[in-house]
Amino acid sequence: MSITHTLTSKGQVTIPKRIRETLGLRPGSQVAFEVNDRGAIEIRKAGKDGGAKRARGKDRFERARGRATVKWSTEELMRLLPFQHSGIRSLEFT
Repeated sequence: MSITHTLTSKGQVTIPKRIRETLGLRPGSQVAFEVNDRGAIEIRKAGKDGGAKRARGKDRFERARGRATVKWSTEELMRLLPFQHSGIRSLEFT
């Protein structure tokens, strides 16, 4: 099956209905794209285990999660922000 579509200025194409139905894709479904040894693109529905992420590894937020060693409160962190440049003179926490 070969179907031709036009790429938008945002780099997007619509996955044809026949392919969406074949793969069981619905709005919000994750899809994985892979380039095979012949240079062809393979598209598949990403599994519940995050198949699309598995190829790349964890994203930067997942890698950083749980690694902070500083135990500051929100109030202490907010005091570090340069509010003098934003027109805000002070913050009150309740």
